[in-house]
Amino acid sequence: MTLRSLFAGAIAAGLAVSAGFAAPAQAFTSEEKSDIEGVVRDYLMAHPEILLDMSQALQDKQEAERKVAQKSAIASVGKALFSSPAGTVLGNPDGDVTVVEFFDYNCTYCKHAMSDMTELLKDDPKVRFVLKEVPLLGPQSVAASHVSLAFRSVAPDKYGEYHLRLLGSRGVVDEQRAIDVAGELGVDEPTLRQAMRSTEVGAAMAESNRLSQALMINGTPSYVVSDEVIPGAVGLDELKRMIEDTRSCGSASC
Repeated sequence: MTLRSLFAGAIAAGLAVSAGFAAPAQAFTSEEKSDIEGVVRDYLMAHPEILLDMSQALQDKQEAERKVAQKSAIASVGKALFSSPAGTVLGNPDGDVTVVEFFDYNCTYCKHAMSDMTELLKDDPKVRFVLKEVPLLGPQSVAASHVSLAFRSVAPDKYGEYHLRLLGSRGVVDEQRAIDVAGELGVDEPTLRQAMRSTEVGAAMAESNRLSQALMINGTPSYVVSDEVIPGAVGLDELKRMIEDTRSCGSASC
């Protein structure tokens, strides 16, 4: 028996013993259990790097399971995910590939990634880009999103420009900043306040939150392309690759 197979058997048995898994009473004597635990301990002390390998293997397994669950969730919520209310589609409304972005107005990475979106839409006239607001970064983001969705409800044709101005603004984006930018585009505060009280705005916020939870999105920006959720500001080149893969094989990763 090789050292590797001996260790594999010892570690399995040791873990079972340590975890208190049920085993036949005659399986191991107290002395044998002590020997097994000693083998496991000595090996790990001599080769601590194996713990890193085990940790990485666990992370890889969990990531693979998460991707499978997300693919299933995309298929389940697809209609609500890829469709969008008036004003929230940028680029080609009849484009052959849709990119969905979940964003927060106070997300620094979202601000940096905004140029990726604008370059993508300039370079690829067949892309359909859908915006989903998920204010994850606290009360100020929630308040700003409330104003933004109110603006969208009363001036959907200006929402794209509003989004770019508000996301591109410096400093913290709060309710007042969102109201000020709306004013720059011709929508006054009383109009916004009235819209903010509407059931439409509340429903829009609830819908985006529901979708982000279903897709296990816990950070921004996060993108959905075809059958994949892509966390983080992955950059223009990666977005282009996923779009081309979608056109080629119907999946964001061929």
